Amino acid sequence: MAKLRWGLIGGGRGSQIGPAHRISAGLDGAFELCAGALDYRPDEARAFGVELGLTADRAYGSWQEMLASEQVRDDKIELVTIATPNDTHFEIAKAFLQAGFHVLCEKPMTMTVEEGEEIVALAATHKRICAVNYGYSGYALVRHMKAMVARGDLGNIRLVVAEFAHGHHADAADADNPRVRWRYDPAQAGISAQFADCGIHAMHMASFVTGQEVTRLSADIVSTISSRELEDDAMVNFRMDGGAVGRLWTSSIAIGRQHGLTLQIFGEKGGLRWAQEQPNQLYWMPLNERVQIIERGEANLSPEADSASRVTVGHAEGMPLAFANIYSDLARCIAAEKSGQPMPDTLYPTAEDGLRSMAAVYAVAESGASDGVWVDARPPAFR
Repeated sequence: MAKLRWGLIGGGRGSQIGPAHRISAGLDGAFELCAGALDYRPDEARAFGVELGLTADRAYGSWQEMLASEQVRDDKIELVTIATPNDTHFEIAKAFLQAGFHVLCEKPMTMTVEEGEEIVALAATHKRICAVNYGYSGYALVRHMKAMVARGDLGNIRLVVAEFAHGHHADAADADNPRVRWRYDPAQAGISAQFADCGIHAMHMASFVTGQEVTRLSADIVSTISSRELEDDAMVNFRMDGGAVGRLWTSSIAIGRQHGLTLQIFGEKGGLRWAQEQPNQLYWMPLNERVQIIERGEANLSPEADSASRVTVGHAEGMPLAFANIYSDLARCIAAEKSGQPMPDTLYPTAEDGLRSMAAVYAVAESGASDGVWVDARPPAFR
């Protein structure tokens, strides 16, 4: 199969997320980077694009320039990834969807629920894919957890415990550090900081694995560093539409935690525990039996885990490989759409997931401002 033409907006020189996308998109040979607007500074965007191998006429100075040029080319890109600051996601995604492009957007997909509903509607109207990069759902053993829950290994799910806690913003002296400050500034980050940045990853993971959606929640949020307007720690209790009870803790001031994304699922017949920092192992405790360690890449796992496993058993699995599974899902769907074949079953996070996450962000902010009152966590369109 010929490589699909791919474009990237943002993710320029020095970016945290840009290299992960470029590695992931190219890992399976399904995508080729053909166009980019990689920096908000036009000269730097063009220079870095050429440095990465783009032709000069497709190393764009802005996303607007990229859109205007790409939509009239015979060899236009077939997927665009948006890896820009949060407050630009909606405008860019909307413009590219309206122009007929498939989109992969970094989270959060939008800054408001209303914007999220508009993106969902646009994707449906224009029959375009709009995926959201909840990339941790691409890990092989996360997909195996989902398969175990779906086939009934755990029985009815009773309790979900999700965490995403780190300590990298714990130093109050970083108040003026531009890489930290924007995250707690409502003008740039929106209505939420830590929950919108990390908590929604944990909440999406809970829904992804259980197959249940969050319906209502109660939140306790706090800014432990007084100069911050938005929260740096949050504890959220939630209920899911399949009957599961949920507990979620997210923090940016948990000194000693590095990238503490963990998920525990407890059902009537057993429990599972997985941590992103040790992604090769999944702990499985059947009721009244001894704990078992499931290794990524070993024999007799689910098809979902096998297809998402990139390296042989015992070797380390990393975040770009998880992202690559999202790109692999998208490549299969785009190829099917091009050939007129039915869309394959895939697991990439959708615009609907992005909308649900934004509704949860607003629900957490509302509940946290009202001493933890229980509120509806669903977007109006899904109530």
